[in-house]
Amino acid sequence: MPTDPILYSFRRCPYAMRARLALTISARRCELREVKLSAKPEAMLVASPKATVPVLVLSDGRMIDESLDIMRWALAANDPEGWLTRDDAALIARNDGPFKHDLDRYKYPERHGADPIIHRASGAAFLKELDTRLAHSGHLCGRDRGLVDAAVMPFVRQFAAVDRDWFDAQPLANLQAWLERHIASPTFETAMVRVKPWAPGNEPVEFPPSQE
Repeated sequence: MPTDPILYSFRRCPYAMRARLALTISARRCELREVKLSAKPEAMLVASPKATVPVLVLSDGRMIDESLDIMRWALAANDPEGWLTRDDAALIARNDGPFKHDLDRYKYPERHGADPIIHRASGAAFLKELDTRLAHSGHLCGRDRGLVDAAVMPFVRQFAAVDRDWFDAQPLANLQAWLERHIASPTFETAMVRVKPWAPGNEPVEFPPSQE
């Protein structure tokens, strides 16, 4: 019998997070293998020399190691909320490019030799654009959540968490409410399930978890 796809993931990684969100909403079952970044499993490194999460190894041996491709793979098979109809490749590219650049240097200034305040201000300009966009609808591509929301939200969440008092004090009411709705959703709760780091011989962990 064919085996379930295997997802190598790291709970707090925003790229892995958005892949798990799409797998959750699509109910595409896989085996979840939580990765300890300081001791990446050999099986993952063999599957993807990039050595970054997420990595999805399909039942036929094919491999997908880009988070957006995993999202689209999952939703292509089952998209009950129509996430694929609410996409914005240009906005996601800005999130993954300039905003992620600022996020890294705001969160880890010593690692990058950067001024965190400069990068916080630059990142905040992107947040302001999101806030303005959300003023016209409940989500980034209309009234309902979609792929772009799930792709961007984990990075906004990480940016907000660097200094939550600062984030909460900003005039970003639409964005703040949007973020809280996503964090409070059952979909996010499922996607953020806690599991122990995987090791060879462990019992398989089904994802999304069974609701029984």
